[in-house]
Amino acid sequence: MLAARPAHISVLAACLTLVTTSAWAQASTLPITPEQRRVAEQVASAGVPLSELAPNAPDSHTVVPGDTLWDISKLFLKTPWRWPELWGMNRDQVRNPHLIYPGQILHLVKVDGRARLQFGQRVGGDGDTLKLRPQMRISGMDGSPIPSIPLHLIQPFLTDAVVFDTDVLATAPRVVATQEGHVLVGKGDLAYARGDFGGATDFRIFRTTRVLRDPTTNEILGYEAPYVGTADLIRPAEDRRGADGKTEIVPATLRIGHVRQEVGIGDRLAPAPQRNLERYVPHAPDRPVAGQIAAIYGEALNAGQNQIVALNRGKRDGIERGHVFALWRDGEAVIDKTQDRPQAIKLPDERHGILFVFEVYERVSYALIISVNEPVKRGDRFTQP
Repeated sequence: MLAARPAHISVLAACLTLVTTSAWAQASTLPITPEQRRVAEQVASAGVPLSELAPNAPDSHTVVPGDTLWDISKLFLKTPWRWPELWGMNRDQVRNPHLIYPGQILHLVKVDGRARLQFGQRVGGDGDTLKLRPQMRISGMDGSPIPSIPLHLIQPFLTDAVVFDTDVLATAPRVVATQEGHVLVGKGDLAYARGDFGGATDFRIFRTTRVLRDPTTNEILGYEAPYVGTADLIRPAEDRRGADGKTEIVPATLRIGHVRQEVGIGDRLAPAPQRNLERYVPHAPDRPVAGQIAAIYGEALNAGQNQIVALNRGKRDGIERGHVFALWRDGEAVIDKTQDRPQAIKLPDERHGILFVFEVYERVSYALIISVNEPVKRGDRFTQP
């Protein structure tokens, strides 16, 4: 046993993280960008300056169910989105940052003005006593690595809204009638639709699109389609000859599946794509990016923490899932009355929040407001953090 000094916890044993073949194969495909690797390599070689640590950074932390990389980064670092530093500080032991599990213990090691994280295991009652014998952790099929961010905040939204580059829903198949003439129908009910189904059998249902425009240029960025629910095609449309010899138009029959809101006549159908539920890894853009809030999702005029906003930048601007941006508040216009003649001045812009991008289209992106000091409105600026 070895008692560690308060400012420098010596960890002589490394925890080897082993997972089953299937779990490792799944985690090894998770996205790690070249920029993240570069930062991790840099930090792994030297650690981070003590000045970058959070004011109350603990000497150790035991990973518990419900933790995220964001949560742990926030414990140790001033800026929680800087997860590559957290990964880099223990990269010798964690080759993949997604393979961190509940029960593992992270120890903060401070040496020569730098800090790193290492794995270790406490034993006995002495809080500073560490076991020297190397430990092996084996995670079974039911073990789940901790996520990068709280996914429950964005998962419900992943089907709630879709942005189309053109107003394709204007000519998409449409609901023309409902079961027994009901105004609205729900899960398990039948609905009838007409249009070109293109051979698809599984559909998402959307309401009338909303045009998304650039706050400055008023240019159309895309068409946001509020999500209504899902439907399965159970009987195709047909044109048949009636008893009187005239052609009868028989619409396709749909069975309504999951619904966010009840389905009505005029709602539009789009083939359901396979969702890419990859892990979302916070990281900074590798080059300067700036833009504006194009819209607040929903009916609200302003947005706060854990709400969704649309950005006027997308794939063509280099935006990626996981990008983190700083929110800025315009400086207030005030009057300087300290001189003989009052003069109008503008106070500096102030940074007051953090955005996290989780869905990217060609010219627009959706972001989660991770933190904010004041209400966010359309036209507010964002930049690289």
